[in-house]
Amino acid sequence: MKYFFTLAFILYTLVSFSQVKSFKVQGKLISEDEKTPLESATVYLERAKDSTMVTYTITDRAGNFSLENRTDEAELGMFISFVGYQTHFQKVKIDNKEINLGTINLKTDIDALDEIIVRSTPPITVKQDTLEFNVRSFKTKKDANVEDLLRELPGVEIDEEGTITVNGKEVNRIFVNGKPFFGDDPTITTRNLTKDIVEKIQILDTKSKDQAFTGETVTGDNKTINLVIKEENNKGVFGRVAAGLGTDEHYEYAGMYNYFDNDQRISVLAGGNDINSPGFSFGEIRQMFGGGNTGFGGGRSFGGGQGITESQNFGGNYADKFGESTDLSANYFYSGSNSENKTLSNRENILPDSRYFTTSESASFTDSDSHSANVEFDIEVDPTLLINIQPSFRYSKSTTVYTEDESSSDDNNTLLNESTSASNVENIGKNFSNDLDITKRFGTNGSFLRFSIDNQINTTESDDFLNSETTFFQDSSRDVLREQYTDGDSKSNQFSSSLTYRVPLIGKEFFAEFQYNYSNNKQENIKSTFDRDSGTGEYSDFNTDQSTDFEYTNKAQTPSLELEYRKENWSASIETSYIFRTLENNDGLRPNLSLTRDFEAVELNSRFRYSFSPQASLTVGYNLNNNVPQLSQLQPFVNVSNPLNTIVGNPELEPENAHRVYVNYNTFDFQKGTGFYGYFNANFQNNQVVSKTTIDENLQRETTYANVNGAYNINGYASLNKKVTIDSLRTLNFGVGINPNIRRSINFNNGIQYSSLNTTLSPSIDLRLVWRDVLEIAPTYSLSYTKNTFDIDNFNTQEFISHNMILNTATFLPKGFEWRNDIRFNYNPNIADGFQKSAWFWNSSLAYSVLKDQGTVTLKVYDLLNQNTNARRVATQNYIEDTQSTVLTQYFMLSFSWKFNTLGDQANPNSGRGWQGGGGNFRGRR
Repeated sequence: MKYFFTLAFILYTLVSFSQVKSFKVQGKLISEDEKTPLESATVYLERAKDSTMVTYTITDRAGNFSLENRTDEAELGMFISFVGYQTHFQKVKIDNKEINLGTINLKTDIDALDEIIVRSTPPITVKQDTLEFNVRSFKTKKDANVEDLLRELPGVEIDEEGTITVNGKEVNRIFVNGKPFFGDDPTITTRNLTKDIVEKIQILDTKSKDQAFTGETVTGDNKTINLVIKEENNKGVFGRVAAGLGTDEHYEYAGMYNYFDNDQRISVLAGGNDINSPGFSFGEIRQMFGGGNTGFGGGRSFGGGQGITESQNFGGNYADKFGESTDLSANYFYSGSNSENKTLSNRENILPDSRYFTTSESASFTDSDSHSANVEFDIEVDPTLLINIQPSFRYSKSTTVYTEDESSSDDNNTLLNESTSASNVENIGKNFSNDLDITKRFGTNGSFLRFSIDNQINTTESDDFLNSETTFFQDSSRDVLREQYTDGDSKSNQFSSSLTYRVPLIGKEFFAEFQYNYSNNKQENIKSTFDRDSGTGEYSDFNTDQSTDFEYTNKAQTPSLELEYRKENWSASIETSYIFRTLENNDGLRPNLSLTRDFEAVELNSRFRYSFSPQASLTVGYNLNNNVPQLSQLQPFVNVSNPLNTIVGNPELEPENAHRVYVNYNTFDFQKGTGFYGYFNANFQNNQVVSKTTIDENLQRETTYANVNGAYNINGYASLNKKVTIDSLRTLNFGVGINPNIRRSINFNNGIQYSSLNTTLSPSIDLRLVWRDVLEIAPTYSLSYTKNTFDIDNFNTQEFISHNMILNTATFLPKGFEWRNDIRFNYNPNIADGFQKSAWFWNSSLAYSVLKDQGTVTLKVYDLLNQNTNARRVATQNYIEDTQSTVLTQYFMLSFSWKFNTLGDQANPNSGRGWQGGGGNFRGRR
């Protein structure tokens, strides 16, 4: 901890000795003709020598603006931009701490031949629900990618996995010129497209195609980023290739080729490595060692904290527009991997009157391959009719070899049972899905009719060979020896349709939306288990107890009504639904276990949102959801697949009602560089379905399910961020955050119901100093505190604490060099003896630019101190478990990457920009 504050003191010292001046420029903006204030106009200051933006703001409702920052310049240029008016320019001398420019009149944008024309695009523009940034106003290193650029935008944060948030709201989609780029994985776009091909970055609320078509207000808090490619960069090719070799025969390679021809885009990529690099990347240290969980093309990942994985992948993406009415995008991905992992765990199981201990060692080896193809058609039949079709195909095959040795003993260290198992499982999965939406608009007030059909068909075939032996030392008659083969075949057909009609009741402000949903989900699960005949050696003896033949149907009809009221700065909505649901299960092997249950329930969704300004908003909501039990929880089938734990369902279970209340607030002050984000969330469950387990004297378990009341979860998060501009080259960002959580759980322990209260607190602090083209320093410290209390006398209060520190550095001197470090320290004093309690983890890379900055030679070392570990402790109300598994160990690697780009004119990115020698009012071209 002392090292963190020492580094913080150094950063503070760098700020304190800066020879810059603080200033505050104020004024008021009105229209010259009407003499009325102009709200949401963009006002910004630039340096003369390189047009670097110093600061900017947006005028309030009264037309007032205030620009605050620090600079070492004696004079700055001020631009004021507003749609429909001429761009205003004037020079501002920074000779006082407070400068009042008085009232500024903005002229209407009419043809005026006697005026000088200046090309000036504001750094930020507000267009209704869209925030637009001019890329040229934000300086980065010359070879920056889109992720580097996004880090410079106010209110934008990017974590180590590449997850992007804007004013606290997560970005879940990234488009290029309004179209998807390589599926759903944003990091493929942000880490592989370079800044110099992008002209504008637009940030807007995430909407589906049909929602954007009808102009609906979205209820989610996710954001979409759209990268607008420069017009001259919409034709040509660009891409990158990279390869590396390392010690212990480690390797990596990656390549990406893109062809743009206006609306037509063709992209291909390929990659592979044996160093747990998740998804697709070119091996930069921030990506390779960030532990990313986003996969290749979205949702597919190779590696993480456990095991060692070798992966190969390739794919292609195609997008085009046919005529004026049809947009097409399609992609194909292949991913293959093989991984191995060994895990050691010690678990202390807590019973009301005693405890017992379980030790296990396991090893797994998995080979997998998957193919996926996705197509999307957008057909605009006419300006009022849109058809969207999205078929998707997927095929996967995996083989897993798994072994495990487990033993359990009582609190006197007396061995009670042990088991060994070895299995070889092959799975083949096939998936087809298709979404169809037809949307018809009526008039201009937001009325529409939408018909939707979603269908998904999944099949899984499996072959499972199992050898296992379970020994009970107190009663040998219970011993179980199995040599079995299971032929599995499961199918599911999920169908849903909806009809939605929205009608305006009062202009474009008050709407009523009627919707009817129908769904029919059918699942078939057949498992035929055969014991090995000791005489013939064949798997021919059918085992009825461990075989299944289920046909499960879930049908639901849901009419709903939503009322929504929208004003300029606030909106409110309430939706009520009534669900008619029928669950039916037919058991082909055990007809007496077939069942049919009918459920009816009310669901509510309400939401209120108020925007104090374009930078600050508050959202409050309440939801009531109804969740039905799963088939395995309802059906009274006795599952004896695990000899140590027999599971049987409870057909008397009732559905759960979940009440949720939430509050979100976020604000960002562009002038002061401060941002705050906070949320509060409370969930209360009635009739929650939980496991109910009883344990006998041999530690053999029997589990069923029961409804309980009284469970709740209250959590929140608050973060405060501040950006300090030291001068034109140096900035300091710091942030603090805290994440409290209180969870009350109702459970059973050996048949006895009890409650537990889990309290966690996770404060964090982070700093980031950026000295452009010189260095970056980013330390982070976080602490995690957990306390568990119980209402059973024999359960002791549990308290745990862990410390985590991260230091990321980057040095860019001398010219052409880039030295990056990722240093982590973890300390967990509660880990059991025999497990590593603390470790330093240091990754480093040294890169040098060659071939006129088109090529890069990189030497990197993983786990420089050779201390990598993933020992961890998990504490629940029923057990405390320590685990440790296989991790990637130290290696060195030398790699080379080369990028190519024929898009547009790369020679002079700042041509046509500048204000030296100008003055007065100028008519701007946007």
